[in-house]
Amino acid sequence: MKIIKRSGTEVEFDISKIVAAVAKANKEVVDRDRLTREQIDEIAKKVTLTCSGMNRTASVEEIQDMVENEIMEAQAFEVARKYITYRYTRALVRKANSTDEQILSLIECNNEEVKQENSNKNPVVNSVQRDYMAGEVSKDIAKRLLLPEDVVKAHEDGIIHFHDSDYYAQHMHNCCLVNLEDMLQNGTVISETMIDKPKSFSTACNIATQSIAQIASSQYGGQSITLSHLAPFVDVSRKKYLKMVQEEYEEAGLALDHNQIAKIAELRVREEIKRGVQMIQYQVITLMTTNGQAPFVTVFMYLDEVPEGQTRDDLALVIEEMLRQRILGVKNEKGVYITPAFPKLIYVLEEDNIHEDSKCWYLTKMAATCTAKRMVPDYISEKIMKKLKGGDVYACMGCRSFLTPDRFTDAGVGNIANAGNYDPNKHKYWGRFNQGVVTLNLVDVACSSEGDMDRFWEIMDERLELCHKALMCRHERLLGTPSDVAPILWQYGALARLKRGEKIDKLLFDGYSTISLGYAGLCECTRYMTGLSHTNPEATPFAMEVMQYLNDACARWKAESNIDFSIYGTPLESTTYKFAKCLQKRFGKIEGVTDKNYITNSYHVHVTEKIDAFSKLSFEAKFQELSPGGAVSYVEVPNMQNNIDAVIAVMKHIYDNIMYAELNTKSDYCQKCGYDGEIKIAENEDGKLVWKCPNCGNTDEETMNVARRTCGYIGTQFWNQGRTQEIQERVLHL
Repeated sequence: MKIIKRSGTEVEFDISKIVAAVAKANKEVVDRDRLTREQIDEIAKKVTLTCSGMNRTASVEEIQDMVENEIMEAQAFEVARKYITYRYTRALVRKANSTDEQILSLIECNNEEVKQENSNKNPVVNSVQRDYMAGEVSKDIAKRLLLPEDVVKAHEDGIIHFHDSDYYAQHMHNCCLVNLEDMLQNGTVISETMIDKPKSFSTACNIATQSIAQIASSQYGGQSITLSHLAPFVDVSRKKYLKMVQEEYEEAGLALDHNQIAKIAELRVREEIKRGVQMIQYQVITLMTTNGQAPFVTVFMYLDEVPEGQTRDDLALVIEEMLRQRILGVKNEKGVYITPAFPKLIYVLEEDNIHEDSKCWYLTKMAATCTAKRMVPDYISEKIMKKLKGGDVYACMGCRSFLTPDRFTDAGVGNIANAGNYDPNKHKYWGRFNQGVVTLNLVDVACSSEGDMDRFWEIMDERLELCHKALMCRHERLLGTPSDVAPILWQYGALARLKRGEKIDKLLFDGYSTISLGYAGLCECTRYMTGLSHTNPEATPFAMEVMQYLNDACARWKAESNIDFSIYGTPLESTTYKFAKCLQKRFGKIEGVTDKNYITNSYHVHVTEKIDAFSKLSFEAKFQELSPGGAVSYVEVPNMQNNIDAVIAVMKHIYDNIMYAELNTKSDYCQKCGYDGEIKIAENEDGKLVWKCPNCGNTDEETMNVARRTCGYIGTQFWNQGRTQEIQERVLHL
């Protein structure tokens, strides 16, 4: 059995340390108030038994809480007082220099919590360590100097989660939709170097990837680009090749055959599309940004984003090549093709591609094959999104965060970002961004109410005000930010073209950007308050009422401030484990509510609940409507490579019923034995969950490639114990 120290280091559990700590406090009191040696041993045994039954590694803080409780249970109140005083004194010493141990454990690569904090970061790599080290310092500054005490305490107690506090000290925003069209068509500047409008498709792709790297280093969230902004450069290359081939014919003294010239030029265009798409895929994967990871990039594929004609036909060619290369995958260090984490792909289902007789049905079949093999693309329904977003269709920022529908264009606010491609007759989405996220733990609201419905809503109001306060901290941190802090974002077209020294303030209002109230654990919250799953028709109205209550709060805040607050279905990754541990500490283990080492993402059906794919998507669709700031639903499926028809059936159901959804397939590889099926999760001798090859028994994470979707993105660097348990317990929906 192991424990996690405050530094994050995982060490062997040592019962003698409990005995020694209690004995030390025992010596500080008079004889009549002391515990006997037998009582001290009994306290240590009870704590050990509790830890062994937790099905996860306990932290030092949790163990000390247990010791306190057992001392008081033994009626040794004076001893307990001395023990608590000692803990408090040591805490003050640590607070004076709170980051040293964490940083040292990061450098030595033995911080277990950080190792599994982000499933797309390798904590052994120097650049990742540097980012984490800076993050520890930044979090410490944020907690001690920048954030209100009640916000910090609520965050540490798992009542709320103040996302990305390691970036809060800097004036940085969350995620965005990159206005690549403006940057490519009107030029940009990267690292103080002027970049003119590209003269070919491959050059446009190269500029796009360089921009992606710069943008990723200037913000802390995901970014999205659209292939529609690259498609016009296909014809630029085509015209170049037509001229080039004609000149070659003339130079060779051959008779000009315009049909042959066009065919040869088109072959060269196809080859350039292949090179350009390959450049995007490989550069995105191999780029290492300043935060030590590949950029969190989403590529949007929407045919109807461009007018019919040559540009749409060229867009179809680029989408086809993007899908073809993703189906192939990328080679790992053994030379075996595996599933990459990035870029994430989103394919829009529309009338031009959803029916067998549609012009682009062939692309949809390719998308289905790609999903079955590589877990992407994910799918947006044009039909449903238009209903929910005022007739517009646009990408999410990163994995699931959606902008609010454009209201500043209709209100005549105009081109506040000074974009070079602004069209007052169109709604604007590319070039907009999110200011930040704070998430409310709904399970804690429920458990704190002890099942009293009136008290539940009172606590909800208190917690929402706390979230509002925390979100305004996010907003106010961005107020006054000069455009100079990130020139590529604010001066050179990615988000705006502001002047040097100009503040970004006007982009924080009028709906240009959003700010997100996240929520987690609707499933467990409903179960605690009603005794039923939120899928039960008797309990669903309560779950819907909770969601509407959150939306109403955002509407009030928006009316008061002219800031677009929006409800966001939080993609918990490491936070799911944090919330679960905090809930167990505060309320113990409540069956069906706090008895797991994770809580359910956003509005999702619990991962253990048996439900078919079509029913799940139809049920969750109503909650997506009430989660306008961000939502994605998934269905868990087995290996579907030999059942593409079933994948297509799910895709058609998505088109008719839900705005945004994905299929979770399996895509693993064991480097020791060459097994390429599903690598399973098992429990080792210490009770810890580990990944184990079913073919050779390999449990060395360094010699296996595992890809799982955990929060919208695909993760490839493994997960903490809470998320690993959640992955293990997922039931199949097909």
